[in-house]
Amino acid sequence: MEHSAEHEPRGEGHSAASEALVHLVSGDRPLNGADRGRLLTSLARALVASAKAAGTTAVVTGRWLADLFVDVAPRLPIRDGQTLRAHHPGRTTEEIAEALISGAANATTAVGAAGGALATVEFAAPPTLLSVPAQLAAEAMAVAAIEVKLVAELHELYGLAAPGPRVPRMLTYLQAWADRRGVNPLEFTPRRGVPAALGEAARRQIRKRLAGRAGRSLLTLGPMFSGAVAGGYVNRQGTRKLAEKVRADLRRLAAERELPGTAAD
Repeated sequence: MEHSAEHEPRGEGHSAASEALVHLVSGDRPLNGADRGRLLTSLARALVASAKAAGTTAVVTGRWLADLFVDVAPRLPIRDGQTLRAHHPGRTTEEIAEALISGAANATTAVGAAGGALATVEFAAPPTLLSVPAQLAAEAMAVAAIEVKLVAELHELYGLAAPGPRVPRMLTYLQAWADRRGVNPLEFTPRRGVPAALGEAARRQIRKRLAGRAGRSLLTLGPMFSGAVAGGYVNRQGTRKLAEKVRADLRRLAAERELPGTAAD
């Protein structure tokens, strides 16, 4: 199903949210706690503007956040298999995969810690009605973006890259993230190619995953720095659980196709 007209148009808040999210996951330069806090704050403010433009119904149903994330996902910076191996010279596929998973888990832990630190500031000055929901949405999107990038790069590393141009490929990885599974490129035939847009069933699954992430982010609202510790721990565990499930699928698929990427590599 094509992206229908009912989905909200892009606006200033959309563009700002997209830019902040890409900076959070790009990995172009190391981010310290202050950097992440500033980017999360920028993302939360952009989400407030985007939510106001989208309208109450879209926000309450979760359609707004999911549609925004679907639009932003193709912009996430992804390295192909050759680049990943060049960045980790002398390492096996499994060693590179473990480095990617550890890096993503550390990143989502740091996002949880940054979110908890922001919540600590909020306790000193009572939050507005929108600040807490926006903070939760920002953290959920940041964690989801890190995980989608990880899922995409694991596919590329194991020689199981989705076919087609960048946007359809990234939508395939986004759906793989939502479904918690590795994708077999052989699923896509000339007649049944990579989708140019996600259908409503896929969007509902993405809404469900983002809502679950936002719910777990409630832990970051704990008093003082307990929220930072709890939020970071939950994010790390969730990212590792997702990664190991996808990795197991990719190992199996790579072995079935006799591709490099098995434990013997």
